[in-house]
Amino acid sequence: MNRTSLRSVDQSMKPIRDEHIAEPGLVVVDVAAADDATAFAFQSALAERWATATDDRTTRVPGESGVRLRCYLDLRQELPAVAGSTTKPTTA
Repeated sequence: MNRTSLRSVDQSMKPIRDEHIAEPGLVVVDVAAADDATAFAFQSALAERWATATDDRTTRVPGESGVRLRCYLDLRQELPAVAGSTTKPTTA
C-alpha cells in the first residue's frame, strides 16, 4: 500500500479512469525522473515495445525535485519489431 502523504501526490496529474485499466493488459505508468530527457527516454523505450499512448510534456511539483510523466500501455499489443526478438548481452 502506498502510504505517502497527500502533499507528496502530484495534484496536477489527471485521475486514472476505469477505461485506462478496464481489461487485463492495460497499464498506466507514472514516471518520476530527474529531468525531462530521462522521463522521455524511458517513455520512448516503452513505446518501442508496446502500443503506448505517450505524453509530450512533463509536470513539476512545486518544492519537489524532478519531473513527472504519465503514459498508457497496452501490453496485449507488442510491436512487431521486437516481438520474438531476443536481447543478447553485449561484451566489450
